[in-house]
Parts: sequence; structure tokens; C-alpha cells
Amino acid sequence: MKIAVGSDHAGLSLKKLIAAHLLANDHDVVDVGTHETTSCDYPDFARRVATLVASGEVDRGVLVCGTGQGMAMTANKVPGVRAAVVSDTFSARMVAAHNDARVLCLGERVVGPGLALACVDAWVATAFEGGRHGRRVAKMEGGDEG
Repeated sequence: MKIAVGSDHAGLSLKKLIAAHLLANDHDVVDVGTHETTSCDYPDFARRVATLVASGEVDRGVLVCGTGQGMAMTANKVPGVRAAVVSDTFSARMVAAHNDARVLCLGERVVGPGLALACVDAWVATAFEGGRHGRRVAKMEGGDEG
């Protein structure tokens, strides 16, 4: 799987850990930055990852900031992207299986490294189930109101 990763300064350490973990598990990783601890703006990196996902250049994306919330809010403004903040493995599986969330957002100040990697693994291993969930995702995207 080809996965884009991005972070601001507050998520840099966790992003590096996640990128290395994904590479060690035979995924292709596209790191859009940041690569420095200097204060920077999370929307810049969220848009880069979300655009890669929306265009199909990558299969999925992982974004990390202090809480994950700003990244998700920004990524969700890119048409065709569903980004979700998670802090447990059950939610990580469900956003993939039921919501086809192809962008996972994590907060470095919220989850520890072990839990973050477990969330990433659960999300990567889970496919979208489609069916009734496909109908619901279409409604989220402004499609059939049923």
C-alpha cells in the first residue's frame, strides 16, 4: 500500500515513528513534511496529504499534529477525502470499515507511540465494507438522500 504521511512540528516525532513502521511493514511511504521542529502550519501538510489521497496518487494518508483535530478539519475540506481522528484501535478499524476514511489523524499529545502504531496497523489492515456503509458514505458526500 502507498501511504502519504504528514505532520506539523507538534506531530513530527510520532510521524517519523509511523513512517518507519510503515516502511518496515513493506508499505511505500511518501513523507510530505514537515521535517523540522520549527513551528509551522498544520493546514499546509494536511492539504498535501489529502490532495495525494483524493487524486489517487496514494492509497491512504496519515496525519499527525498535537491533537489530530486540526489536521482532520483541514483534510476533510478536500473533496472526496474522509479523515478521522482516532485514539483507539476499535475506532481505527471502524472508520476504515464503515466510513471509508482513507486519512487517519492522530494526536502526538494524545496517544502514546505504542497505541498510535496499533491504531495505524488496525486501520491499514481494514478494508471498506461497502454495502449499507457505501450508501451512508454516499449520503455524507451529498449523494442519494434515500
